[in-house]
Amino acid sequence: MKKILTVLLVLTAITVLFTGCSKGSSGLTIKEGVLMVGMEIGYPPMEYLDFDGRTPIGFDVDMAKAIAKKLKLDVEFIDTAWDGIFAGVDTRRFDCIMSSVTITPERLAVHNFSKPYIQNTLAIVMPKNSRHVVRSPEDLTGLGVAYQEETTSDYFMDDLAKGGLKFTPYEYDKVMYCFDDLRLGRVDAIMTDLLVAYEYVARSEVYEIVWQGGEEEFGVCMKKGNDALTEAIDKALDELFEDGTMLQISRNIFNGLDLVSAVRR
Repeated sequence: MKKILTVLLVLTAITVLFTGCSKGSSGLTIKEGVLMVGMEIGYPPMEYLDFDGRTPIGFDVDMAKAIAKKLKLDVEFIDTAWDGIFAGVDTRRFDCIMSSVTITPERLAVHNFSKPYIQNTLAIVMPKNSRHVVRSPEDLTGLGVAYQEETTSDYFMDDLAKGGLKFTPYEYDKVMYCFDDLRLGRVDAIMTDLLVAYEYVARSEVYEIVWQGGEEEFGVCMKKGNDALTEAIDKALDELFEDGTMLQISRNIFNGLDLVSAVRR
């Protein structure tokens, strides 16, 4: 009897051990069965809240759901201010960032990135019938220019300033505040992503795009060295491009436009 009890206890211990190890044993995500996505939910049409003020919608949101489905995972969105979003993925608050992150050499040096999933350019947006004539960034001389801080628009304007361009910078933590102040006449122009400019120009007759340039690409950002998740997301993206899901998301979000296929050519 003692031998039987000993064997049972050993078997029970082994079962508990393996049960404990099985949770999160894949090592793919922080939370077992869930892809936790860091996102600054205030960047239409890429990621923003629906009219209910609670539900995330937009291009990156739809893409994140599609990627999670390919990986057989649920998805959880963690709304994070842009100035803390990279620290969030580094400290494992979430598995990855899907929030219109431009792939740059500087970011590649300290983070993993997926293959690019959409191309983008920068754009200058101004009020229609503005008294200022702007056809290039150099024409912003003497004007008040708004942009979101710590973005490629910020870096682009900083480079222009270092090159001698004289303008008054207005930095905001969310791009929507740039457009609010442009509408109210508090700034003269906005430097932003073309994908964002499309959305605001389409929704309002107040704004127009007067310049675009500086091609860039967005990718999914992960903690440096997280190669397993990077490979899994790359595979999921490949499948989403091949089965037409990415094209459908683009057409749904961008009024029928295909803004994704060019990144895979």
